Amino acid sequence: MEGNILDQLADCARVRVQKEQEETSLDVMREKAWQAAQDTPEEQRFLFEKALSGPGIHFICECKKASPSKGLIAPKFPYLEIARDYEAAGASAISCLTEPKWFLGKNEYLKEIAETVSIPVLRKDFTVDPYMIYEAKVLGASAVLIICAILDAETIHRWIGICDTLGLSALVEAHDEREVQMAADAGARIIGVNNRNLKDFTVDIHNAGRLRHFAPEGTIFVAESGIKTRDDVRALEADGVNAVLIGEQLMRAENRQAELKKLRGVS
Repeated sequence: MEGNILDQLADCARVRVQKEQEETSLDVMREKAWQAAQDTPEEQRFLFEKALSGPGIHFICECKKASPSKGLIAPKFPYLEIARDYEAAGASAISCLTEPKWFLGKNEYLKEIAETVSIPVLRKDFTVDPYMIYEAKVLGASAVLIICAILDAETIHRWIGICDTLGLSALVEAHDEREVQMAADAGARIIGVNNRNLKDFTVDIHNAGRLRHFAPEGTIFVAESGIKTRDDVRALEADGVNAVLIGEQLMRAENRQAELKKLRGVS
């Protein structure tokens, strides 16, 4: 990929949404989502943020077949087995890629994983249209990713409001101090800081720790990308991070359950 990678990913997502709306209109998808929200028991609303609350550091474990920076990560991709492994080893939530072109994700992966595990599932995608939020609810997600770098604060605020009406959590992703402030201004209750710069895919493992104190008190703070060792996790916990999102380190492990337990510091 050349140029600004994130912009290309967002543009591709916009084209995908347009095609999807030709099959299922926004009105129909919104009605399906509202019906799903009405059918959701109160205790099942906002499960993602509930799962990341409480003492200690929580683990969001990712089901990811490929990425633009690393190419094919998992030629064999038994996603339901992977999700079950994560749940059995103590994950608080699962992140599932649904972006099809560069991450080789599918909506079906998310739907089936959400039906299989009891822990909440984040739809990891490049949310560029409210349609994708409604669609996430219909697929069974408990949370959606909203990225500051491709949106403005007013849009993020409005989309968090849509999430709230559906009982979905919004993980609002930032990369620098300005974007953390932008997420806070938009009313984000969960702010994730990506250690990977999605414009050029460079990684700085200390980025989240440095930015932690810019998030408002009471915010659930998530560190994303580049986390590989128990020492990495310990350092982030010392910085006041509430949760870590880990993908490639677990996806490449020969024994995912053992690797997650090692990262969690349990035998």
